[in-house]
This record gives sequence, structure tokens and C-alpha cells, in this order.
Amino acid sequence: MPFLSKLIKPLLALTLSAAILGAQGCTKDSKPESKPAEPSATAPAQPAAKPGEPRTIAISVTEKGYEPSPITLKQGEPVKLVMTRTTDHTCATEIVLEDYNINTPLPLNQPVEVAFTPNKSGKLVYGCAMGKMISGVFMVE
Repeated sequence: MPFLSKLIKPLLALTLSAAILGAQGCTKDSKPESKPAEPSATAPAQPAAKPGEPRTIAISVTEKGYEPSPITLKQGEPVKLVMTRTTDHTCATEIVLEDYNINTPLPLNQPVEVAFTPNKSGKLVYGCAMGKMISGVFMVE
């Protein structure tokens, strides 16, 4: 019996440690959403930018990730993202956009402005610093 006890106790401790560490890591709800995502969200609540001014887009960082996503942008049109992180339950504590040299911390419940001008068309993925495990998409036209 002592051999079995020496084997089971470490396994139980390892299993418990893995469960605790897994709960603290980067999370993203893997359950499918009850409603289908809109095909191309263009942040409809945002008014069109005045000529010469950047288009302002509000993005929330929630337990579901960066919302809304995808967002359609125009190549050459400056944008100002106003990002507000509302959860501490994911690794999305910053926005990383390598193509534009952006790596900006997002303090909890504080709006942060991030400005850039998309210079090429296509799919532009941004996300957290953990390899974009939590990510969002800009579709640049």
C-alpha cells in the first residue's frame, strides 16, 4: 500500500495544479454563440469621419474577446480605436498589431486610444500578446 500512496498523491497534486493553472490562463469561451455573427460588422454606431479626421471606432475587450469583430476599414483612411477592457478573465490585456508597430496596454475599465492608418488591403488580425490567442479582425478594403 505505501507504494500506491506514493504514486497517487503526486498524481492528485499534479491534476489539481493543472486545473488551477488552467483556470488562470488565457481563456476564450469555446461555446458557440446562440445567434450567428453578423457577416461584416462595420461598427454601425460610429458616425462617418469628417474629411481630414480619423474615423473613431469603439472596441470593447470582454470575456468573448475584442468586440465587434470583424470591422471593415478603408485603406488609407486614418482610424482612432477607443478600446476599453472590461474583464480581467482573459489574456487580452493589450492590443498587438505588429504590421503597425502597435503593442499598447489596456488597463481595466479605462478607454485607451490607438491610432493608425491601414496602408494595405486584406485581412488584418490583431490580438493579445500571447500569440493572438484572443484576436479580432479588420477587413481593409
